[in-house]
Amino acid sequence: MLTIGELASYAGVTVRAVRHYHAKGLLPEPERDPSGYRRYDAGAVIELIRIRTLAQAGVPLTRVRELLRADQEEFAAAVADIDERLRAEIEQRQRHREQIARLAAGDHLALPPEVVEYLDRLRALGIDERIVQVERDGWIPLAAHSPERVTEWMARKHEQIADPQLIGFYRTLSQALERTAGDPRLVELADELAVYITRMADERGEDYVDDTGIAPPLAKLMDTLAFDTVPPARRLIELLKERGWTGWTKLERVPARGAAGDDDPGQAAR
Repeated sequence: MLTIGELASYAGVTVRAVRHYHAKGLLPEPERDPSGYRRYDAGAVIELIRIRTLAQAGVPLTRVRELLRADQEEFAAAVADIDERLRAEIEQRQRHREQIARLAAGDHLALPPEVVEYLDRLRALGIDERIVQVERDGWIPLAAHSPERVTEWMARKHEQIADPQLIGFYRTLSQALERTAGDPRLVELADELAVYITRMADERGEDYVDDTGIAPPLAKLMDTLAFDTVPPARRLIELLKERGWTGWTKLERVPARGAAGDDDPGQAAR
């Protein structure tokens, strides 16, 4: 006859585990001998090893009792069911690992791969990191709000940044963002940007400068993100409005004097 410590040793578990199995009703707890100790026979060793094997295989303890008492057919069906559950858990954990790995990559957090590729392309073209950051922050709510349109938008964006004229626009914008709100050079840069925008709109159509179809409330939110990231952008937008263009996320012509929405940059879109 064996003590609880000897039983645990033979079965390759801890005494604490034996007591836990007792508490769960998986392993019968023998009566105490005249000396006050519980003594276990060889059958208890076999039963404990079976319990340990099932538990280590990932079988929930709530099902161990069922499997211990099942016949061969029931056992096979139960094991198949458990195996399927474990496979699903493994796949889920693998997805979690992939998500965790993406967190370390910065732009991959909350952004689909197409947008990350686009941001990397902007960097490769030498676009100012502040502009890339504004783009990134804007794409996070946009992709979350309309994930089904991301592929369409990205195809259009890649087409646009293949145009040297647009790269020139970005570089002028980069210079503008280095200026304080009262810097006279900001006025000159606003003139240059207005020329870029007007030329693109006249040559390629106004859809070329704003093809997203973003709802005004979302555009307003994205504008706020941009202004918080690069404060000079707010003054730049004011200067561009004086030159016939308004908006940041939704760039559009200022309505003619007297038209509806003349005093509200977003009114024409609403």
